[in-house]
Amino acid sequence: MPQLFRQVKIIDSSTQTESTQDILLDRTFQILGDSLPENTNDIDISDRTGLILGTGLVDMYSHSGEPGFEKRETLSSLTASAQNGGFAHVGILPNTQPAIDSATATEFWRSHPLFLPWGAITLNCEGKAITDLAELAPHVVGFTDGKPISNLALVRRVMEYVKPLHKPLMLRAWHTNLAESGVMREGKWSLQYGLSGSSVIAETVALAGLLELVALTQTPTHFMKISTARSVELIAQAKNSHLPVTASVCWLHLWQEDRDLHTYDPNLRLSPPLGNSEDRSALINGIKNGTIDAIAVDHTPYTYEEKTVDFESAPSGAIGLELILPTLWQELVVTEKLTPQELWTALSIKPAHCLQLDTKKLALSTLFDPNQIWNTKAIASLSANSSLYGKTLTGKVLRP
Repeated sequence: MPQLFRQVKIIDSSTQTESTQDILLDRTFQILGDSLPENTNDIDISDRTGLILGTGLVDMYSHSGEPGFEKRETLSSLTASAQNGGFAHVGILPNTQPAIDSATATEFWRSHPLFLPWGAITLNCEGKAITDLAELAPHVVGFTDGKPISNLALVRRVMEYVKPLHKPLMLRAWHTNLAESGVMREGKWSLQYGLSGSSVIAETVALAGLLELVALTQTPTHFMKISTARSVELIAQAKNSHLPVTASVCWLHLWQEDRDLHTYDPNLRLSPPLGNSEDRSALINGIKNGTIDAIAVDHTPYTYEEKTVDFESAPSGAIGLELILPTLWQELVVTEKLTPQELWTALSIKPAHCLQLDTKKLALSTLFDPNQIWNTKAIASLSANSSLYGKTLTGKVLRP
């Protein structure tokens, strides 16, 4: 039965407009304006108030369990998680098993339009031999290994090869040697908590070097997982110098800080590690002023056994497709750090631009109730590696 929702706030990120309208849900959302249907006998009129209808969300990069790691996440559970989170598209990192490093490996994804596979830059994402980028190009959204590539001569060649293919290139700025064996950000809190720290320069030195390569090749490049205040400055300088760069931040870095690791929750073991309060403020301001283009989920499922270990032994990563919008709405919009439009744009149109998607096809499709209270045990993901699992959240995407 069609549903009628009264006085819904419309956040259209494609036109940067907001309005309040009645909407009818009958397979798709129809904005009614001032004209209600003549016959409402066959329509379920909802008594919900304060709803928001926004542009479908787009996640630039997340991990899939299937193929290869189905105990962490199947394609079915990943689909349900993405839909529960309000996502119209989810970029899939290529480190599946087998890796997405050939045209043959992309066949698995061709019948799943919700997911946009990234092609691996190097074979098996090992950072050594370059894949056949031209062969991959028609079948992938862009190219990345999803992790650092230490060989900068190889990165330069990749930039030169990718440029004429007109596909996004996404790099991770991280210097493994400078990070050493750190499991959290080096500083006051790492000393207080007795955890090994990695220096901020592990990211910034790598980023500075990669930006020099962009300046040399003029290849459009996206930098993923930006996490430090200094990195925000470097990206801003690059944009002011008209380098063809974009950047994204993972959502957890906008919500939590290094001092939150006092719980030693292994679900907060992340890569890059959580920054300090200055980093977090700079990242939020970067979203606000456009230095940081997009907010990514980086949904990284692990089984209970893999994550239920001590903090330093835990693999890095957390799930988030179903948690990101309610969490950031409460953390950033309710507190007025970002406007509703700023948050929604960073989760929808801007990541779509970074992926070179046709934003005209990105419909108003995410219906969000910012006041609904729910328990996160209800998530669809097979994995529960989130510090929010089992907690009560305010705000939920409503499925048609």
